Amino acid sequence: MILLGTRSRGKLAEMRPLLAAAGLDVVDLAAARIAETPREEQLEAFETFEENALAKARHFAERSGLATIADDSGLEVFALGGRPGVRSKRFSGRSDLHGAALDAANNELLQRELAAHADRRGRFVCAVVLVDPAGREMVRLGECAGRITLAPRGDGGFGYDPYFESAELGLTFGEASIADKERISHRGRALRALVDAM
Repeated sequence: MILLGTRSRGKLAEMRPLLAAAGLDVVDLAAARIAETPREEQLEAFETFEENALAKARHFAERSGLATIADDSGLEVFALGGRPGVRSKRFSGRSDLHGAALDAANNELLQRELAAHADRRGRFVCAVVLVDPAGREMVRLGECAGRITLAPRGDGGFGYDPYFESAELGLTFGEASIADKERISHRGRALRALVDAM
C-alpha cells in the first residue's frame, strides 16, 4: 500500500490512473484518515521542487507509517526569471482563496506580469518523491515545455493548465485529453520515472 501525500484533487486525478496502471495499490490521505493539520501549510518552505516534495513525503510517511509518494510542481516562465516556480500555488499571495478562486487570482497576476513581454515561453517542472518506512528516498524529475497563452483555452485540468500551451501537443493542458496530458506532462514523466525505478 502506498499513500499519495497530497490533498489536491487535481493531482490525485492525475496520479491515481498512472499508478494503478503500474499495478500499485494506492490510498489517499482522506481514505487513510490522515486529518489535515496547520503544519501542512508550512511544508513547502524550500527553494526547490525536490526539497518541498521530500518535506511532504517525509511528513506523511511519518504520520501514516506507509510508503508515501508526494510531489511538488510549478510553472517556470522565462521572461519572469523562472517565476512563479516553487511559489506557483501561492503566486498571487492570496491566502484567503482556495481552489478555482485561487487559480483565477494566480492566472490574473501571471497575465499582468507578462503583459509587457513578447517572450511567453515557459515550462512545467515536477519533482516526485517516494519515502518508505525504512528510510529509503527516491526523487525523480519531469518537465515539459510550452508557452503561456493570452487567454484561457479549455476547461480541463487545474491551476495554470488552460493558459499553458504544450509545445508537443499544440494544445493547452486545459484542452488536452487526460491521456495526452498524462503522456507528456511534467507530472506524468516524473511519476513514470519513479515507477520505473521502484
